[in-house]
Amino acid sequence: MERESRQSAEDFLKLIRRSKRGKFKVYIGMSAGVGKTYRMLLEARDLMRNHVDVKLGYIETHQRPETHALLEGVPIIPRKEVFYKGKMVEELDLEAILSDRPEVVIIDELAHSNIAGSKNAKRWQDVMEILEAGISVISALNIQHIESLNDAIKEITSIGVSERVPDKVLQQADEVVNIDLTANDLIERLKEGKIYPLEKVPIALKNFFTTSNILQLRELALKEVASHVENKVAAEVSLSISAKQSRFMACISSNDKNAKNVIRKTARLASYLNSKWYVLYVETPKEHPNKIALDKQRYLINNFKLATELGAEIVKVEHVNISKAIINQIEQRQITTICLGKPRLRLYQIILATNLFKQLLKKLSSLPIDIIIFSK
Repeated sequence: MERESRQSAEDFLKLIRRSKRGKFKVYIGMSAGVGKTYRMLLEARDLMRNHVDVKLGYIETHQRPETHALLEGVPIIPRKEVFYKGKMVEELDLEAILSDRPEVVIIDELAHSNIAGSKNAKRWQDVMEILEAGISVISALNIQHIESLNDAIKEITSIGVSERVPDKVLQQADEVVNIDLTANDLIERLKEGKIYPLEKVPIALKNFFTTSNILQLRELALKEVASHVENKVAAEVSLSISAKQSRFMACISSNDKNAKNVIRKTARLASYLNSKWYVLYVETPKEHPNKIALDKQRYLINNFKLATELGAEIVKVEHVNISKAIINQIEQRQITTICLGKPRLRLYQIILATNLFKQLLKKLSSLPIDIIIFSK
């Protein structure tokens, strides 16, 4: 009863704080050129007609004539000019926006990395600060910039995306809207020079803008928005007190690639179900910092950082028995689903690791726990 009362008070406090924040709307697209910036500018003009104080904090039209024409008459907060690496660079002026305090500010390219020396490393961090100040924000990003989808995007397009936005940012959005086009329509826009200059079109068609890539990215974008809607409905509908909420726990080792995969996939599952999740690392005597290579320690720290950005709570425990440590944490934190990576081992390690794996699975089978083993 005390736990339920405390949780109720915390939920109410969150509602109070949330009511003071600005509203956050995000347009998502499967790629460049689907019309996100165009839609944001149309919305800005609609808001102006309804006497809302809306201003452009940062907009990037890429000189597309139809989009650029919509800038006319919409108030702009000038960008901040910074001299960087021998040239003048224009950035979002966070201080000017906070000082001006419009009701709504339009901020394009949510995944953008700010230049070195900026107050915040990422534009999404600027947006969070603006929202906390009570200013509403309309922003946009492409599906490939969502952190937990990084591996899936690379598998689809063979392109690594360096500028990424943590899933927790989208989870804070009050509204997420998908700007959708068919693959044929998007390719036609590309061929007409409405996305990139005509001289770049042949290369784009061979690489990123293939029909297969577009269809898969489109599916990811549709799923992302559908998931957001489901989570909003679940959050607003009263659930029975007896209903058991899902809680995920990703178990990782110092294996960098395997751990990243488990973290990102668990983050997606937890996001779909709007569930709390943890990342567990068991430090055995063999994995004491004094006994593992410095690069492994660095990878482990980076994976903790990635998990935190994706919304996980990090749990690090010291134990001589990995299976027992996992069981202890499952019971202590009321975990409903445990996520593991499939061991990738040399032949001489297989017997020992298999026994450990079997021992863990045997213990888990006696508990009401779902087990997910990610193959890669």
